[in-house]
Amino acid sequence: MSEHRKEPGQGNKQGGGGPMPGMPFGRGPGGMGMGMPGQKAKDFKGSLKRLTGYLKPHRYQLYAVFLTAILSTVFAILSPKIMGKATTKLFEGIMMKVNKVPGAEIDFTYIWQIVMFLAGLYVLSALFGYVQQYLMAGVAQRTVYDLRKEVNAKISRLPLSYFDSRTHGEVLSRAVNDVDNIGSTLQQSLTQLITAVVTLVGVIVMMLTISPLMTLILILTLPLSFIVIKAIAKRSQKHFMGQQKHLGQLNGHVEEMYTGHKIVKAFGHEQKSVDTFNGINEELYHSGWRAQFISGIIMPLMGFINNIGYVLICVVGGLLVTKKAIDIGDIQAFIQYARQFSMPITQTANIANVIQSTLASAERVFELLDEKEEVPEAQEAKALKSPKGEVRFNGVKFGYKEDAVLIEDMNIDVKPGQTIAIVGPTGAGKTTLINLLMRFYEVNGGSITIDGVDIRDMKRGNLRSLFGMVLQDTWLFNGTIRDNIGYGRAGATEQEIVEAAKAAHADHFIRTLPDGYNTVLNEEASNISQGQKQLLTIARAILADPAILILDEATSSVDTRTEIYIQKAMNDLMQGRTSFVIAHRLSTIRDADLILVMNHGSVIEKGTHEELLAKGGFYADLYNSQFTGGGLQQEVS
Repeated sequence: MSEHRKEPGQGNKQGGGGPMPGMPFGRGPGGMGMGMPGQKAKDFKGSLKRLTGYLKPHRYQLYAVFLTAILSTVFAILSPKIMGKATTKLFEGIMMKVNKVPGAEIDFTYIWQIVMFLAGLYVLSALFGYVQQYLMAGVAQRTVYDLRKEVNAKISRLPLSYFDSRTHGEVLSRAVNDVDNIGSTLQQSLTQLITAVVTLVGVIVMMLTISPLMTLILILTLPLSFIVIKAIAKRSQKHFMGQQKHLGQLNGHVEEMYTGHKIVKAFGHEQKSVDTFNGINEELYHSGWRAQFISGIIMPLMGFINNIGYVLICVVGGLLVTKKAIDIGDIQAFIQYARQFSMPITQTANIANVIQSTLASAERVFELLDEKEEVPEAQEAKALKSPKGEVRFNGVKFGYKEDAVLIEDMNIDVKPGQTIAIVGPTGAGKTTLINLLMRFYEVNGGSITIDGVDIRDMKRGNLRSLFGMVLQDTWLFNGTIRDNIGYGRAGATEQEIVEAAKAAHADHFIRTLPDGYNTVLNEEASNISQGQKQLLTIARAILADPAILILDEATSSVDTRTEIYIQKAMNDLMQGRTSFVIAHRLSTIRDADLILVMNHGSVIEKGTHEELLAKGGFYADLYNSQFTGGGLQQEVS
């Protein structure tokens, strides 16, 4: 709508986030993993505190999640120690038989009791784990549901200037991707963090109860592990950053080529497009290969370090068993705990990175929620019950930026039923005038009134319901043709929709389609022609039956014969209505009641077509340049 929107080439090139280079957990002896740091929040504490506020309504469910997570983990941690008792009893029975002790036998009854007890522990652990996930799924999804509702409501209250200054992809990324990232973290990472912390504490406690000496030996191998992780992370980080950068470039290139594939083919640039793709793809391959290879060698190195710890534990444990300082079953239990020991450390490190990224996402969402909204509605909003369409601009002053005034002291007086044409070169302020009239932007000074009522004293919904718009850039949504026309007025009957289509000369082509009015338009409505799209938008405006019409070169996308039909239909529609026509082809507005000639945000001439031509001024030069190709042609283009 605004004349200072971003150009098409600036559009939605979203950086494609590559897969996080986290390594699998628990592979080999205490497999350590590695997660690359994601985007960091600028205000970690502030974002965390604010995000926590969204969890407060669900605090009792969260307490239950914490409790079930702790119980599930505790039952799992107890199992190796108890299993060790069965191993010890089995070993003692075998040794007594080997030593031919009279009456020696293996106490299978005791072992069976332990096995049954262990089965009970595992069942309880799984049961509490199920309850934990069930509760957390409800908390996470309800939190994200509330956040999405808040974001959606906020978007509807944001001024047009917010969307004009950002790409669609950026807004969508905050409203969809960042919110989804928050939901995924709440659903998975939060419970994993609780489990990891409880497991780490529990495992250390259980190892200390078995042998403080072996626990110390295992802990002494940790610094070497961290040194290896840090060294590899430092080397692979730049390659992962390169991988994400090149993936974003590749996504942007593919999107650009897909949306403009007709132009690419028309100008014969297919090979150039393929070469560009291959170049970016080659860079992505090399970055991805290096990143995955360097991060992939961490598992063998960590396995080697952990195996050194295992050898030391086995040697020391064997000596302790021979001295009967500990039971052989305790050695088995300790080895199992040693395998679990590094896993929660790895999980915690990876989750810390995920939480960083999540809080960065939360911060981006909160930035959207904190954006300056449209000027609040008047407390005692006025509504026009029977609008006449009298429009007046009184000393209007406006600029998209405070230090760059575009419109200075604009005064326009439009009588009910008049057709007002707005002409001028690109950037003159034609569309800006319409933006102000519909309160997409607020005036910096002066006032705009409709039937004597200041539009700032009206609710935006009531104000905009007075207008019907047909723009040069058509907008149709994914749905049937009937629904797209019916969008103009809620509750319109089938007969009213058909009559509106006939008035716009769209009925004939609609009935030639296989499914007629039930034909489903795709997302870009590319299954019908540009001219047919425009006919549907005109039918939608006719159905709306507005008090004031806004036409932005509504016939520019149709053939000459159809233009004549549409012009007649539009003339019939404009009868008795105030109409604002933004014209690029001046030949289409010769019958306008008043022509406003704009340049640099000011109305420099006004009058009828004949009056302005007789003056021989700016309008006359504009008009004549269409036929001569000279004069102001360059300025108009």
